[in-house]
Amino acid sequence: MSTPDLSRAVWRKSTRSDANGGNCVEVAGNLPGIVAVRDSKDPGGPALTFTPGEWAAFLAGVKDGEFNVLA
Repeated sequence: MSTPDLSRAVWRKSTRSDANGGNCVEVAGNLPGIVAVRDSKDPGGPALTFTPGEWAAFLAGVKDGEFNVLA
C-alpha cells in the first residue's frame, strides 16, 4: 500500500483536545477517500489514515461508549 499524499490536508484540532498543549489530536477530512489523524505536537510525524467508513464507525463507537472500558 502506498503512503497517501497529505500535503493538501487541512488539519483541525479536536474540540476535545486539552487547551494547555496536551492530548492534542488533529483530523483532516478534506482529502478524497481518506480521513487523516495526527498528533498536533508532532505535525511532521506520522499520521494514521482511515477510509471515511472506518472513521464513521470509529466515531459511532466513541459516541456509543464502546471504548469506555477501564483496564
